[in-house]
Amino acid sequence: MGLLDGLRSIFGTRAESDATSGADPDDLFGMSTAYLTMAADLGYEPTGHAALCFAEVDSHEFAGTVSDVRAILSAGEAETGTVSRFVDDDHGYRWVVFEDEDDFEDLVTNLNFASDTFIEEGYGSRLLAAVFAFEGRGQPADWIYSFRRGTFYPFAPKPDASHERDNQLELKLSSVLDGELEVEDDKEYWYPLWPSEGGRHPWE
Repeated sequence: MGLLDGLRSIFGTRAESDATSGADPDDLFGMSTAYLTMAADLGYEPTGHAALCFAEVDSHEFAGTVSDVRAILSAGEAETGTVSRFVDDDHGYRWVVFEDEDDFEDLVTNLNFASDTFIEEGYGSRLLAAVFAFEGRGQPADWIYSFRRGTFYPFAPKPDASHERDNQLELKLSSVLDGELEVEDDKEYWYPLWPSEGGRHPWE
């Protein structure tokens, strides 16, 4: 399954029908302690990058909400040190990409703010996923939060491999973090978010 298929699966008709009662952006704060467990128990450190993926709406109101999010994140940059930028991928989805190598909790707070703002303005259905990037011993691993399911799941692409996942590592991450995060029980919903070409993530 490629990036486009993965996004369609998460955001498309099937995901709509299988969606849980609604995601809560405060679920993201679970990462504020989970990243410590990732480091202490698994040897995985945050890369200093996180991102929020959403689908556009062709309306002035939605454009205004995006502008508001952009302006407030920019204004808070001096205080938190978290840099944000908006990126369009090759499939028509948009990403708010956050960078902060000094304070992971600021990444979580900023991502929570952005997603909460979309929901408060009535655009929660346009939110797709939040991605938190980690790396350990040269092996990348992400925790992905599905706004359709209201759950987290691990995604561990094999280094230097073409669209191959380290299933054993994903199961280990799930086992260790289950209970600290609301981990998706149905592995059918552990959708990969491959980059279009090159790079490590879809927004690169």
